[in-house]
Amino acid sequence: MVTGIGALFALVEAIYIVLVLAGANAANAFYRFINSIAQPLALFFPGLFPVANPQLNVLINYGVAAVFWLVVTGFVARLLR
Repeated sequence: MVTGIGALFALVEAIYIVLVLAGANAANAFYRFINSIAQPLALFFPGLFPVANPQLNVLINYGVAAVFWLVVTGFVARLLR
């Protein structure tokens, strides 16, 4: 269950990355919904690695957040077993 939650959080981050890289309309309701979930789940990672290219910035910072969720929830799941 814990690993599934981490995978869901990472999936939200990945969807947000794909939407940004694909140039999705920021005024769209789905984009705003995913953005509203992805921002808090990214924790302190946005801005951690400042990059001049905005798309690369999102890819790196939100990608690190997705990996973080997978690693942390995997670790917590092992502790609970």
